[in-house]
Amino acid sequence: MRKNSIKNTRINGEVQRELSLIIQKEIKDPRIHMMTSVTAAEVAPDLKTCKVYISVLGNDREKEDTLAGLRSAEGYIRRLLAKNLNLRNTPAISFRLDTSIEYGVAMSRKIADLESHETEENDNEEA
Repeated sequence: MRKNSIKNTRINGEVQRELSLIIQKEIKDPRIHMMTSVTAAEVAPDLKTCKVYISVLGNDREKEDTLAGLRSAEGYIRRLLAKNLNLRNTPAISFRLDTSIEYGVAMSRKIADLESHETEENDNEEA
């Protein structure tokens, strides 16, 4: 994987920030869940494509609906992005579901369960 240049890193951050605002304030699609956040944006160095990773706090059905709503609004979102950011090319956006937050929560839960299980065993041994 290529290392991002400082310029590309800055563009990624600006695109991520702008897409977050667009999704929260501009999109009126009822399929898009209220608790949708943009976790990352990866713009290609040639500014032609952009992978946007989103996280949705909800069940699987809400995640699928949100992804479908965002994909149907890609053209509108791209037009707003072009209006708000001054880039040479406005990248074509593709939305992806980011499950890293859920994975982290699940791992934290497993670690907490393991720790509580160990303390129960230690309490039983002392008694």
